[in-house]
Amino acid sequence: MIKRILPLLIGLLVFDVAVAQDQPATARSVTSTMQTTTTVTTWTSEPPSGALTEDAIKAAIAGAGYKEVKDLRFKDGVWRSQARGGNKQWVKLAVGPLSGKVYPADSPSRLNENEVSAKLAGAGYQNVKHVKFEEGLWDADAKTPRGTDVALLVDPTDGSVVAKSRD
Repeated sequence: MIKRILPLLIGLLVFDVAVAQDQPATARSVTSTMQTTTTVTTWTSEPPSGALTEDAIKAAIAGAGYKEVKDLRFKDGVWRSQARGGNKQWVKLAVGPLSGKVYPADSPSRLNENEVSAKLAGAGYQNVKHVKFEEGLWDADAKTPRGTDVALLVDPTDGSVVAKSRD
């Protein structure tokens, strides 16, 4: 009798596994996972080594024709300030920490988004994205030739990198 029941039990077990795998689509449980990636830019709060001093930055701003510099501070990779221009209006400025080049926030860019991306690619950066013009400088995210994620501030006249920070 056991010899007759054993094949029956094996058959039922195989049938049960087969039926369990062929459930109708409406009875299946679907689980989805959504992953969010947040990029945090880590600009240093101190100028890079070899950067111009605060007095040299003030001299560069004065040399560009601005007076009454106020709120000068190092922020987001560049010196930021407000100064009065020739028309006596206050203007927001960014100043390159190494070059001392002054970038007025209200000045237009000579380059467009595609040209900035091309200049960065020509300089060896890869996967250039999120290119936008803000407060006198181009802002972009990219990868260095070694694959490190970086945030870049780019000169609007020649496409050179003014400041860079790890992402």
